[in-house]
Amino acid sequence: MSTQLIGSRPAEGWTLGGPPADYVLGHVRAVLPDRVLDDALVAVRDGRIAAVEPHPAGVEADVDGQGLLCLPGLVDVHSDGLEKEMLPRPGAELPLEFALLSFEGKLRAAGVTTAFHGAAFEESGGRGMRRTLENARRICTAVESRGGEGLVDHRVLHRLDVRCPEGLAGLRQRLEEADGEPVLVSHEDHTPGQGQYADRAYYERYLVGTRGVTEDEARAYVDRLIVERDGRLDVREEAMDWLGEQARAGRIRLLGHDPSSPREIEELCERGGSVAEFPTTTDAAKAAREHGMPVVMGAPNVLRGHSHNGNASGRELVARGLVTALASDYLPSGLLGAALLLAEEGLAPLPEAVGLVTGGAADVAGLRDRGRLEAGLRADLVLAEPGRPWPVVAAVLRAVPGGGAA
Repeated sequence: MSTQLIGSRPAEGWTLGGPPADYVLGHVRAVLPDRVLDDALVAVRDGRIAAVEPHPAGVEADVDGQGLLCLPGLVDVHSDGLEKEMLPRPGAELPLEFALLSFEGKLRAAGVTTAFHGAAFEESGGRGMRRTLENARRICTAVESRGGEGLVDHRVLHRLDVRCPEGLAGLRQRLEEADGEPVLVSHEDHTPGQGQYADRAYYERYLVGTRGVTEDEARAYVDRLIVERDGRLDVREEAMDWLGEQARAGRIRLLGHDPSSPREIEELCERGGSVAEFPTTTDAAKAAREHGMPVVMGAPNVLRGHSHNGNASGRELVARGLVTALASDYLPSGLLGAALLLAEEGLAPLPEAVGLVTGGAADVAGLRDRGRLEAGLRADLVLAEPGRPWPVVAAVLRAVPGGGAA
């Protein structure tokens, strides 16, 4: 099948940048929240979905979708890809604004229309790009300046290392300056020996592979790191208390990163947490769902079939019905690939699998205006060819209500 879209009667205002505020898309396989509607027509008015219905015989559309899948625009609630775009190789740091524009193209090609970029409020070596408060502030400024003006609706995911006093002070200041809707905050503790690195050997192997140190040097470094971070338990307690106050007051939407046990889920609920992000065990994911809490897993985990740290398998958790959303983590193209792989392998029906990267992800972020092909919602649309084994994004139509689409 050709992925070139054919306009049967081009709508007024149709440009290379995208469609106008009003148009009709026809002959698509529309993936609704609960079913797939074959040979469907999608009508858009003022950048909003007006109707999704069977395409009547003899009715012309502005664009012929040629039987491609029509999905809501993908929502990525956790992306660290911008850090990698800024530093494509050691010592070759790119200007942040350029990196954001470059990364925007990758998001668009992956069908992502809303992306939450991680801004790490911490002082550490990080992965590749050194994570500092200055870099976090720069990312926040660049992302918010770009906002929804480009091909993607760019937003910030605030990440807090709960044992970093500088990070806590920086995030406090950031929230004091914020106004409007609650911001997304993910708290994390990457101290080896618990959480994501429950088996410290995985962290040691990471050091050997990325920093060129010996196994003995990695082991000694981790020993020192554990001692150093164990001396900051008071900072952790202060951070958790403060985050709880902010969450319960409705100033932030709080995500718990890498919960490993039902007890951690209980504590997250008690402090007003809304989402379990990348649970490392089946028990933690199950406890989160029992509390009615959304569960996010990484698309790369699903693609690979297992966690690179020896933690819970995303595929297994999806098969158990314990996952409500997938995030790219660092690989935007992994979102749609992972979703359709789950459907292809029979681990989830197609509407449910697509929902993991659309409506389910929008729910994680508290966004009620997108993520589903339903009347009244934003007309962020993706046309994709399923492909075997991997899908191809043919077109992305992002709504800009009142002003056409991007």
